[in-house]
Amino acid sequence: MKRIGFLSFGHYGTGRGSRTESAADSLLQAIDLAVAAEELGIDGAFFRVHHFARQQASPFPLLAAIAARTTRIEIGTGVIDMRYENPLYMAEQAAATDLISGGRLQLGVSRGSPEPALNGAADFGYHPQDGETVADMARRHTAVFRRAIAGIGVAQPGEHVHMGAGTGLLPIEPHSPGLAERIWWGAGTRHTAVWAARQGMNLMSSTLLTEDTGVPFDELQAEQIRLFREEWAAQGHAFTPRVSVSRSVIPIVDDTDRMYFGLRSQAEGRDQVGMIDGSLSRFGKSYLGDPGELAEELAADAAVQAADTIMLTVPNQLGVDYNTKMLANIAKYIAPAIGWQPATTAPAA
Repeated sequence: MKRIGFLSFGHYGTGRGSRTESAADSLLQAIDLAVAAEELGIDGAFFRVHHFARQQASPFPLLAAIAARTTRIEIGTGVIDMRYENPLYMAEQAAATDLISGGRLQLGVSRGSPEPALNGAADFGYHPQDGETVADMARRHTAVFRRAIAGIGVAQPGEHVHMGAGTGLLPIEPHSPGLAERIWWGAGTRHTAVWAARQGMNLMSSTLLTEDTGVPFDELQAEQIRLFREEWAAQGHAFTPRVSVSRSVIPIVDDTDRMYFGLRSQAEGRDQVGMIDGSLSRFGKSYLGDPGELAEELAADAAVQAADTIMLTVPNQLGVDYNTKMLANIAKYIAPAIGWQPATTAPAA
């Protein structure tokens, strides 16, 4: 059975029609939307992480607040840019948040996307080691983080170590059992998806792939998923991986929808190809229009069919009421066509 969640970019600002004029608006409305989504039976509340921008940047306070207000919905990120992270401090925050949630944290991490700052990771104090690229540094940070959340010792004990702690390396505290199996790698290519499978991380694929082979986006993404699962099977990891894809789905059912989205360019209804970070990239299309037609289109989307989790990007600046209505319409008219049913019990950790 499919799971669906919403993915918010957490924008805020005073633009025309914005309901999120401040950072406080964005954060508090994100909590309210997660509560509303849980009531609708939606399975997950996920948030993009960007630095030096009017968006959500520090996810763990927000995720912990949502965890305290909900009981079932998964909470997570899509994705945390590991170039910017202190992996041991992040391990402490992640474990604490997961414990508050009762094991509902699903963390997407990656090398990250282009940021507004010229070299923001360096401004945060993180520099590649000799011979490393910034992507290598992000993967190194990820490896340290994953060892820490697995409970592996990472620090030499000092003279003030507590009696009975043993003589081995000290692990990060707190520890949240099971969290190590709920880390997702945001992969933009087939190669990085295979790498993620080798590492034993779940796969998170977005509406942008930093490669293009000339085939439609959904087919290229489905190939990425197939290669990931084949490599996972070859590695013989001890648990079944999960795979998510992101889609922009906006059913137009009333005058408010038509006011906001009725005149959107037809170009948004087809794939686009362009350059990003020096690579030819393929961008997935947006799904806007009649709910019945969107249901048929998504049912025919090869990657949507291959994934087990669909993340629906939401226009968060339109406010909680609008986004709750949009999610309700997707849940009622569109999601059943891809095999989804409203959640009624807590998901397995």
